[in-house]
Amino acid sequence: MISLTAAAAVAAFALGLVLTPGPNMIYLVSRSVTQGRRAGLISLAGVAAGFLVYVAAATAGLTAVFTLVPALYTAIKLAGAGYLLWLAWQALRPGGTAAFAPKDLPADPPRRLFTMGVVTNLLNPKIAILYVSLLPQFADPERGRIAVQILLLGLLQVAIALTVNCLIVLGAGGIAAFLARRPGWQRVQRYLMGSVLAALAVHIGLYRPAAA
Repeated sequence: MISLTAAAAVAAFALGLVLTPGPNMIYLVSRSVTQGRRAGLISLAGVAAGFLVYVAAATAGLTAVFTLVPALYTAIKLAGAGYLLWLAWQALRPGGTAAFAPKDLPADPPRRLFTMGVVTNLLNPKIAILYVSLLPQFADPERGRIAVQILLLGLLQVAIALTVNCLIVLGAGGIAAFLARRPGWQRVQRYLMGSVLAALAVHIGLYRPAAA
């Protein structure tokens, strides 16, 4: 029901999105490094639940609310951009920490790990823009029901995001150990992550969807 072109475009965008540092990656890495793979996978289950909320909302057409009330979309977009700038500052400031640097965080119980995964994903501005602005553009009325096409495209994005994030969770401990033995690499990773987050924040803050 969806074209191969649309599927390939969404898949490429989803892959680029999940490989770009953001709230989901930082949360999953921090929990995996401090509490182990089990905690990281529980957190990932929460992130997955957040993705499914977005898919359900997009399929139900609730994202049209942002088109009807542009101020609401703008407020959420700017709040997300501000959050990304704060994350960038945490990485770039003197004495800042990298995503893969071990942190002295208290251990959270499974329920809180899951809940924070859900909340982190729902407040992720990258994901919000994806579902509000991008997916509807690849739905073709001539190929059948729009809702079904958005559902399939959304599930494709979720599958790619969860696969990559699972690999990140499983490899976080090894990457953290590698960087801990090489402070120079850790600084490069920190500055690179901070720069990408700052650039992404500016892009999101200035972004205007075609439907707006």
